[in-house]
Parts: sequence; C-alpha cells; structure tokens
Amino acid sequence: MNVYTDLNIDGYERVIACENEKVGLKSLIAIHNTKLGPSLGGCRMWNYETEEDAITDALRLSKGMTKKSALAGLPLGGAKSIIWGDPKKDKTPELFEAMGEFVEHLNGKYIIAEDVGTTLEDLQIMACKT
Repeated sequence: MNVYTDLNIDGYERVIACENEKVGLKSLIAIHNTKLGPSLGGCRMWNYETEEDAITDALRLSKGMTKKSALAGLPLGGAKSIIWGDPKKDKTPELFEAMGEFVEHLNGKYIIAEDVGTTLEDLQIMACKT
C-alpha cells in the first residue's frame, strides 16, 4: 500500500513523497506550477546518495519543466518525479504499478514522461494504473 506525505516547500504548488515498502518504492513528485494547465515532467530513477539530493533534484528539474513548457508555448505546467533506486537492479513491475497508483492519486495534475533510468516499457506498466 502506498503511503503519501505532503511536503510544504515554498515556491512549489505541491511536493508529495510516496513510499510502498512492500514493493520497494520510494518516490517523490514535485509539481512546480499548473497555472497554464496540468504539469508535465519526466520520471527519473536514480540511486541518490541522500534524501536531500533526491528532493533537490526533483525541485530543480520541475522548475525547469515549467520554463520549458512556457517557452514551447504549451498549455502545461512543470513537474518532475523521482524514484529512488538503481535502475539496473531495482526495477520490478510491482514497483512501476505502485508508481502508476501514485500518479493516479494526483487526479490528472501530473502528466508523466520517461527520463533518465526509466523507459517506455516502464511507463506502460504505470499506465495500467492511471
């Protein structure tokens, strides 16, 4: 079962942590801005050294996605998700199903895409839950 924790971080609409111990999911979604529409951003799977490193990366990248969407003239905001883990050894279908449930928990506020450490196949597994 996914356990969600909202983090209050100035300058971001919503930052949510998610853990599912049963499947080994430790994740974060940072939604920077949805003024123009739902937020768009990739899902990065990386073996961060510290929790602070993971949060900092998600915040930095989500803000960058807001700027990219605006510069491209898209009716979208910016976000980023991270999965804390080694993409070479920690990937399982159950992990990505739980991540899909996390995305679904946001009720359409976040459009997920692939990024470093994730593939189209990983996103297809997530899509079964969104």
